[in-house]
Amino acid sequence: MSIFRVWAPFAKSVAVVTADPSRGDPADRDPVDGERVTDLTAGPGGWWSAEVPGAGHGTDYAFRLDGSADELPDPRSPWQPNGVHGRSRVVDHGRFAWRDHGWRGVPLAGSVLYELHVGTFTPEGTFDAAIDRLDHLVDLGIDAVELLPVNAFPGRHGWGYDGVDLYAAHDPYGGPDGLKRFVDAAHCRGIGVVLDVVYNHLGPDGNYLGRFGPYFTDRYSTPWGPAVNLDDAGSDEVRAFIVDNALMWLRDYHCDGLRVDAVHALRDSRATHLIEDLATSVHRLGAHQRRPLFLVAESDLNDPRMISPAQAGGLGMDGQWADDIHHALWAALSGERQGYYVDFGSLTTLAKAFTGGFVHDGTYSTFRGRQHGRPVPVSVPASRLVTFLQDHDQVGNRATGDRAAATLSDGLLRIGAALLLTGPFTPMLFMGEEWGATTPWAYFTDHDEPWLAEAVRNGRRSEFAAHGWKPDEVPDPQAEATFLDSKLDWSQPAAQPYGGLLDWHRRLIALRHTVAELTDPDWASVRCAFDEEARWFVLYRGGAAGAVAVVCNLARGRQSIPVSWTGSAPSGVTSGSEPAEVVLDVLAASRPGFAYQPMSVETDGESVVIARLLPHRLAGQDPVAGPTGGAGPRRG
Repeated sequence: MSIFRVWAPFAKSVAVVTADPSRGDPADRDPVDGERVTDLTAGPGGWWSAEVPGAGHGTDYAFRLDGSADELPDPRSPWQPNGVHGRSRVVDHGRFAWRDHGWRGVPLAGSVLYELHVGTFTPEGTFDAAIDRLDHLVDLGIDAVELLPVNAFPGRHGWGYDGVDLYAAHDPYGGPDGLKRFVDAAHCRGIGVVLDVVYNHLGPDGNYLGRFGPYFTDRYSTPWGPAVNLDDAGSDEVRAFIVDNALMWLRDYHCDGLRVDAVHALRDSRATHLIEDLATSVHRLGAHQRRPLFLVAESDLNDPRMISPAQAGGLGMDGQWADDIHHALWAALSGERQGYYVDFGSLTTLAKAFTGGFVHDGTYSTFRGRQHGRPVPVSVPASRLVTFLQDHDQVGNRATGDRAAATLSDGLLRIGAALLLTGPFTPMLFMGEEWGATTPWAYFTDHDEPWLAEAVRNGRRSEFAAHGWKPDEVPDPQAEATFLDSKLDWSQPAAQPYGGLLDWHRRLIALRHTVAELTDPDWASVRCAFDEEARWFVLYRGGAAGAVAVVCNLARGRQSIPVSWTGSAPSGVTSGSEPAEVVLDVLAASRPGFAYQPMSVETDGESVVIARLLPHRLAGQDPVAGPTGGAGPRRG
């Protein structure tokens, strides 16, 4: 027996149609054969409920409102095996045999994330096929994967951001049990799972929420239509719908964290913002389960209150994506200055990003035509900013979905990886980035409605026509080839030059896991030196003895780059107005042939050397050049 419940505050009557799925497709049989229609009873707060004998795990069902013959999926449907317009299916989460009993979670701080789209990560595009590639991520050193949205959306393939059934794992990926198998397998390998969730809008195809109640409001408008109702009449249940959904992914699917899409589009004028409600509820569940559950916001507000504790007047999110750091790094490496890159590209801006997090911290934003942002307080750890050189937006929202490897040389890719993985932030890779994948990752959809498919196609081409792209140069989102071309080519990592870049990422992640200075989130542990004209940049991590220098030659030609002692001088070491002389203990280099003296590194163009700085008088055995001492250059 199952209890069916639904919130329909304006309905005069509600019924549930149940059927045994083993009897075949409901479209192919007599409606009375194996089906039961049960009237629900109205209860407090607009909730309706009924017990249905014989119904249980695997039972298909749908709701009917006010005597209509229209069958509507459950707003909280746990499974949509026949698509977003079909009947829902009952799931008993207690039936799954979990093996991750010893898993105690993974914290955001100190972790390396890996963004993954299930449909294009493997040729099969399923949870089970992704399991077969988890050992690759273990070997790489990844701490947690971040899955693009996996809740049910129209069609078989898409990015997932036009989902309509927020509680149901997408059936073509493998459905509820497929997602559980993936999370379980990841945990058994020591990898956490973060899920991307979208609460600011629903897609237009298959969105039936408005038939049930006031899930949307016309008080605000969004790029996707009416806003989700977070502060108008009836919004208490809408907010509960969202909070309950977040807790479900963490509790029933054992996920370790959630990335919340575009929180700046969550329009909420209440004294307690939905974001704060979410954070409080998630942290309460984490305390109960005794594992570190976390929330990461996607926000373009540059407002540090997003990641400040509620007790300090913040919203309590554990982290947020930091686009300014990406923009500063990408523009410095690529030279691109169009669109929102207009204020980025200089090494001065790159240094500001690494030492402050937000470039626009109250400064004028040319792209926005106004001042934007506020500074990040030193009390907010840098690890709460999640950053990247590539992600699904920064690749997929380019006209052809071209990746960084299509623009940057191997040397610049290695510099970008080094700065990303040695910075004080929480770094994230986009699938395939670790080997410099050359397969595109374009925008693709699979809409059944002709009008919607045409609107998406024309909208995409019109958007890029304004930037000089011809219509036939922009991949058709609805073409299956656009989707298939976006799948990773797993033959690449075993070939060169891909294998070399993959090994470089392995070494960098291993360094991050073993060198404490590289995960230090204290802003005081970060300093930058650079020369705009000569095109060199040095990122210093740590401020005391043993600090680490990431020495980057962004120029094309070989040059000598100065390094200096960047911390308080230990006892017995020269101190005063002049920095103490240092020697270098080289930890990694993207290219052989570098030479170094106690106060400089000479290296080829577009290369990077990572070294620990040791005070000259305290330096012992140099692992590359032998005992310290003497004035001649040492080579690696």
